[in-house]
Amino acid sequence: MENTQQFDVVVMGGGISGAMAAIAASSTGARTLIIESHGFLGGTLTANGVGPMMTFHAGEKLAIQGFTNQLIERLQKLGKSPGHIFDTVGFTYSVTPFDAEAMKHELELMVVENGGEILYHTMLAGVKTEDGQITGITVCNKSGLSEIRASVFIDATGDGDLSAGAGAQYTIGRESDGATQPMTLKMKMYNVDIPRVKQYIHEHPEDFPLYNGDTSIIEKSPRLSVGGFDSLFKEAKAKGEISIPRENILFFETNNPGEVIMNTTRILGHDATDAYSLSKAEMEGRKQCRELELFLHKYVPGFENAVVESTGPSIGVRGSRQIKGVYTLTAEDLLEQRKFEDTIAHSGYPIDIHSPDGEGTKHQKLEWGGMYSIPYSCMITESVKNLIVIGRCISATFEAQAAMRTTPTTGAIGHAGGVAAAMAAKQGIPVQDVDIKKVQTVLKEQGAYLEI
Repeated sequence: MENTQQFDVVVMGGGISGAMAAIAASSTGARTLIIESHGFLGGTLTANGVGPMMTFHAGEKLAIQGFTNQLIERLQKLGKSPGHIFDTVGFTYSVTPFDAEAMKHELELMVVENGGEILYHTMLAGVKTEDGQITGITVCNKSGLSEIRASVFIDATGDGDLSAGAGAQYTIGRESDGATQPMTLKMKMYNVDIPRVKQYIHEHPEDFPLYNGDTSIIEKSPRLSVGGFDSLFKEAKAKGEISIPRENILFFETNNPGEVIMNTTRILGHDATDAYSLSKAEMEGRKQCRELELFLHKYVPGFENAVVESTGPSIGVRGSRQIKGVYTLTAEDLLEQRKFEDTIAHSGYPIDIHSPDGEGTKHQKLEWGGMYSIPYSCMITESVKNLIVIGRCISATFEAQAAMRTTPTTGAIGHAGGVAAAMAAKQGIPVQDVDIKKVQTVLKEQGAYLEI
């Protein structure tokens, strides 16, 4: 095993939440390393083909700011994102399309410009603990096995891998039976004739129930987001051409006109924390993408000459492990908009549960402009003194996680986790003893939005 390296903060996982944590921690002067299994940052947004980001808003209010919003501003300046635009699906306040390749580079630049270090193509291979503290982690990459130490570790793996390895308690999936939301393999296509697609929507409003007969909504944005085509999907299912267990097609135009992301496959009954199950899910996802490609060419006007650009490259996982934290966020906390003294982020994204059982998607929305709070106590455990958990695997019930799991929200959570980790590392104190008022002050200084 190679020589051990020592850092103030190590972030395990380079998704949007991990990237924001690394930017935040390094910006305060902490020696920070972010470790990622792919060769780039961005996680679901760049490795899973997820897009657009949704939503940064709660009504007219920009609820998510700070480094997460700075990323979008940087992309806008490059012409790689139109910024926050009206959601023409009619589901939430805004969507934020982007160019995935540009995002990879900008995230990298933001980490490096703030003094952070990056280690790619590296996976977690083991966690060492002693007296309720992570003493080091073993990682595996092209150099073999090596050990890395830090004062504070941040779990940004999405699946809670680091936390589980450290012995933290966790749950998986729905409280009643452990079932998780289905996975989705995204498919990106280009050369879509968007004006032709819009024409069909206007001519067949009954195929788009969300619009209640008024399809004028699709003209309110420079990029098209739409869910529907119900009768076409139903017809193809009846003929045995589609086996995807969902009720309609959902797709979003990216920053690049005529390029769309299909969010339509639905892979049920697989476990993202089991390597064999995850492998089978990937294969099922590609089978569904092929069905979808053939369906779109045959049935949907505007897709006749569309070309598949990519699937994935990795499958999208909505939920797996949820770490048991000092506090567990609930649906009631969100819907009642409870205030917490240790609030570190806000979001206006609704509860959005893709059924673990098959067709159907369940939503619970706050009133227009409603905004809920996420407390720091959801990001720390009772048992591990130098571990902060960020991203979609923080301590939350199945329903609450279905709201806070989206990328802008997890970016804001990551920003806070990075600030808190740097503070704990510099002061040599457990993460449970961090002065939350000081964390909130630094977050505000760094441009984060906090209503406290």
